[in-house]
Amino acid sequence: MAKKSADKGRKKQSGKQIVASNRKARHNYAILDVYEAGVALVGTEVKSLRAGQASLVDAFATVDDGEVWLRNMHIPEYQHGTWTNHDPRRTRKLLLHRRQIDMLIGKIRDGNLTLVPLSVYFNEGKVKVELALARGKQAHDKRQDLARRDAQREVTRALGRRAKGM
Repeated sequence: MAKKSADKGRKKQSGKQIVASNRKARHNYAILDVYEAGVALVGTEVKSLRAGQASLVDAFATVDDGEVWLRNMHIPEYQHGTWTNHDPRRTRKLLLHRRQIDMLIGKIRDGNLTLVPLSVYFNEGKVKVELALARGKQAHDKRQDLARRDAQREVTRALGRRAKGM
């Protein structure tokens, strides 16, 4: 006799449901490579994330003893939690393949690079972190990016006005 599926009554959500994003990361860092990593969480952390509460301000990842850890990510305590609630700024383990971890260790050791979380989201019911291998930008790099963006915006506006016949 065939077993019944345990997920029969549940519906999996398809696509990304973004919980939090690190908007300053793309301004402060030059993004070189992006990875998707799972996160080892406790129950009340998942409930808090489902409520849409998380902050990636000042968050970063480190590699210690061949494991990747996410530090300074703030997930507030679950409102309806009891003594089982978690520590809001606890260090969380990121789940990556061994080859990916080894490659990250090599790249971080070679260059002056860091690991920065870009966003936290649900992907088919599982919590994922978009992790970027990045290099810090200098102040003049940030100014150049802003100037380039402003120039592009002006060009787009001029083309739009010309197309409208103004």
